[in-house]
Amino acid sequence: MHFALPPRKTSHPPPYAPRTSRSPLLPKPRLQFIAVVACCALVIIFLFSRLFTSSDGPPSGTSDVVIVTPLDDKMYSQEYLEKIKKNRQHYADKHGYKTFFPRVTDYDLKSAPQGWSRVPAVRHAMSLNPHATYFFHLDQNALIMNPTLSIEAHVMSRPRIESLMIRDKPVVPPDSVIKTFSHLHGDSVDLVLTQDAEGLSQGSFIIRQGEWARFFLDTWFDPLYRSYNFQKAEGHALEHIVQWHPTILAKLALVPQRTINSYNSDSVGKQDNILYQEGDFVIHLAGCNVETKRNCETELETFYPLWEAAAHLK
Repeated sequence: MHFALPPRKTSHPPPYAPRTSRSPLLPKPRLQFIAVVACCALVIIFLFSRLFTSSDGPPSGTSDVVIVTPLDDKMYSQEYLEKIKKNRQHYADKHGYKTFFPRVTDYDLKSAPQGWSRVPAVRHAMSLNPHATYFFHLDQNALIMNPTLSIEAHVMSRPRIESLMIRDKPVVPPDSVIKTFSHLHGDSVDLVLTQDAEGLSQGSFIIRQGEWARFFLDTWFDPLYRSYNFQKAEGHALEHIVQWHPTILAKLALVPQRTINSYNSDSVGKQDNILYQEGDFVIHLAGCNVETKRNCETELETFYPLWEAAAHLK
């Protein structure tokens, strides 16, 4: 049987057929229109996202410092408390700060003394002012006497705080084995306290906003410490956590008492080097609300006219 052979390939193959051009799926003008619409949609989405979501930076008009003073309208007269509020507000207005005046009864302290209210008051102020940098707690039995001094320049700027810090000194005088850090840098300080002859003073302190501050305040306000019945309540609880929690001590700066906490001559734990002198930032009538022979409202009358003169209100 014979099979047909395939045809021989020619040595002159035909040229490739030219490619046929394919027209686009959409005409060019329509593609341009879609691109313009898409860009407009993206711009609108971006603008709405900026309008309805918070930015990383602080909103316009945010204050760097909030002054926190819890008020007890059962212990002090309304006239006295109005003077305290006027003192704080004048200082805040001068420097662009904010004030916060909660009542000591705003917080559920269970059976703990009212002095504990300072802790949730500062925590509350932080929640209301999330973009503020510093919170200056000052007792209601204290006056800001030198309104020209700002918190930043007088205390919290790095050069200033590093020049003020008391290093390698017992945290609780006179002979605590736990001492302040000797190599702490200013930008690591989140809590500024003073001490008098009897221990740490919580009547005037400055704390920097942040996770560490919230941790510290929550630790200080722990129900376990409030149930311990410390002799000096929140004061002894503060001394306990500062000495035995290295994460707290590592952020603490002790400064000379007259920096933010000068005492008057009637105050407890008085020494010549801590008594108020003209030009000092604060006068603290420490103990006037607990010592039977003293009266806060009477003692205030000695210093209130001096403040009015310094503030040019008279």
